[in-house]
Amino acid sequence: MADHIGQRIAARRRARRMTQADLARASHVSLPMIKGCERGVRSPGPSTLEAIASALGVDPSRLDPAHVGTGRRVHAALPAISAAIAGYEIALDPPLRPPAKLREDVANAVGWRLAAQYGLIAAQAPQLLGDALAHLHSASGTHRNEAAHLVVAAARAADATAYKYGAHDLSARLIDVMRWAAGQAGDADLDASVAYVRAETFLATRAHRLGRLMLERALDSCPSPNTGRSAAALGALHMRTAVVAARAGAADDAYNHLNDARTLAEGLPEGIYLGTAFGPSSVRIHEVAVAVSLGGDHIGQALDIARDWRPGEEIPAERRSGYWIEVARAQLWSGNPAEAFKSLKEARRHAPQHVREHPWAREDIERLRRIKRADESLTSYAEWIGAV
Repeated sequence: MADHIGQRIAARRRARRMTQADLARASHVSLPMIKGCERGVRSPGPSTLEAIASALGVDPSRLDPAHVGTGRRVHAALPAISAAIAGYEIALDPPLRPPAKLREDVANAVGWRLAAQYGLIAAQAPQLLGDALAHLHSASGTHRNEAAHLVVAAARAADATAYKYGAHDLSARLIDVMRWAAGQAGDADLDASVAYVRAETFLATRAHRLGRLMLERALDSCPSPNTGRSAAALGALHMRTAVVAARAGAADDAYNHLNDARTLAEGLPEGIYLGTAFGPSSVRIHEVAVAVSLGGDHIGQALDIARDWRPGEEIPAERRSGYWIEVARAQLWSGNPAEAFKSLKEARRHAPQHVREHPWAREDIERLRRIKRADESLTSYAEWIGAV
């Protein structure tokens, strides 16, 4: 079976015009593992298979028909993630890995989160959280700030997985861990980053007015930015506030926050700042998100952007995928189901695990099937996403 899996990986890779090194970078899997899998001398485990499949833009079952599915494995890991943070304020066991190894592993988890590789995160999160917390409890002096940042990054990776798979109570507790750890760092930029993530709690419960108030208070507490890092942290918070304000129906406030984010992005290269993508392209993606959240007459603005622009590789896969899901919704609402389906297929190409767990993608596929039931490719997509 491993030989057949390797042949499928190689065929998909060549179809995407990727080298083995390209695939290794995109999947966060070592080059020797990629080469071994394709030769049939190594067999990828479920998490590795999911990472490779995500980088290739296919469901893992296309590479291994016996694959049981990411969702099942993620849900099985959630109790262990919950246990890892049950007593986060209490020092219990010493860390199992040295600081250098912890930094490397947390950086990998951040990369998996940005690439929407939730299966990999779920497999590693319990021990990673335990070690990050243990390091923070044992750190002192200048090392304490770095240890707090590592806890926030590890908890955020776990939170992304919990949130996407509907474990919103666990997500809220992971955000509490982030807020507690950020308080140990004394870093205003990190506080802004955690406030950005905390907005998930209000989005999940549709408490948009309350979320908008929380975010605006967080913005008020941010000092004036004096570095690129602080400008990016503040700009990202404005982007998130714009979306929440739009969901609350406050169009003027939403566009004001977008304008503030756009100003802060001027002169900043698109990049990852404290684990969040920010820059001119990210602001443009949020312009689409705000227009779709407001709906009605604003949809035309989203369509205008999508007509002339598409996010490049400088944007993480999860955010590129989210952009195409938003565009698909705008196209569907504007009476163009064919283009909407193209956009949903594009979203899947960038981050399959993200699309499969996105409620809007599932809702829109269901609507598309009601419009055009005889389309076999649409039915296949609906079966893949779980809409039938």
